Amino acid sequence: MPPTAGAPPALRTVCLLRLSALGDVTHVLPLVHTLRRAWPDVALTWVIGKGEQRLLDGLPGVEFAVYDKKTGLAGMRALRRQFAGRRFDALLQMQVAARANLLSAFIPARRRVGYDRSRSKDLHGLFINERIPDRPGIHVLDAIGSFCEPLGLRQTKVVWDMPVPEEAWAWAAAQWPDDGTPTLMISPCSSHQRRNWMPDRYAAVADHAAAAGWRIVLCGGRSELERRTADAILAALQAPALDLVGKDTLKQLPALLARAQLLVTPDSGPMHIANAMGTKVLGLHAASNPARSGPYSDRRFCVDRYDDAARKYLGKPASELKWGTKIEFDDVMALVTVDDAIAAFERRRADLQETR
Repeated sequence: MPPTAGAPPALRTVCLLRLSALGDVTHVLPLVHTLRRAWPDVALTWVIGKGEQRLLDGLPGVEFAVYDKKTGLAGMRALRRQFAGRRFDALLQMQVAARANLLSAFIPARRRVGYDRSRSKDLHGLFINERIPDRPGIHVLDAIGSFCEPLGLRQTKVVWDMPVPEEAWAWAAAQWPDDGTPTLMISPCSSHQRRNWMPDRYAAVADHAAAAGWRIVLCGGRSELERRTADAILAALQAPALDLVGKDTLKQLPALLARAQLLVTPDSGPMHIANAMGTKVLGLHAASNPARSGPYSDRRFCVDRYDDAARKYLGKPASELKWGTKIEFDDVMALVTVDDAIAAFERRRADLQETR
């Protein structure tokens, strides 16, 4: 069947390169669905990190090629052998870190689409031959979504459809009764420690929510930092809490987050996974700009102290910073107060009452 008049010619094979992190690969999901809606028969191959592949395993119509950064150059050569005899119509090189740039050179592709010059670094421009449009001031998800534009498409609809197996839903459902009690979930840690809030402040917000009749649930990974942080929160809490830190898998995490009425978290992977699952997020922002990397769908319940951080640590308002500037100083998250977070919680509580 011939293509519709004016429509771009369908590509047969497209390779996506985005290794990490959990939040960023979540932002790629809408692009995958955009490509598949436009070209149902396109063969998509995604070069991805190990943990990120576990999160997205089962995504329909996508072949995953896992690259473990610990394997270095040997792993890159192994990837080239895996792709022997293949040549992709296009490579979408969606990561500008030096390792990802070098890895992209081992992927055979005619068209190599990368970031605009303002977002490029680590010699990114040497590894690509096309660029996405330069649109300053947009969310990370929209920047990733624009990778289809050099191919003649536009991302006009944002759909995640994260693959969550039935057994993951069943595990999440078994963790607490579905008794109508609203749930405040806390995922306290980002992989960037300077984005993390103080345990006693999490506890104060949780106690406030518990006094309002909410269930408190802690979640997180198996790292020593997450366990130590969770223990400090539990020690400071007056109210009871369900401790699920380190008890779920990456496939169970989306189902778990979907059960909460509100997630409290810094700028982190769980923030973006929760948003993709339709859960409202009380994002804690001072080190990063919520307009760029906050929960994509709804930022009404976020705390935004990014401008305060810019003025205190960089001596200028956020409006004068380069888009995407991180303000990761040791005490930057102290700018987010307990009162800030309680006010955001109360906005969500009022929102729930209005929608009943």
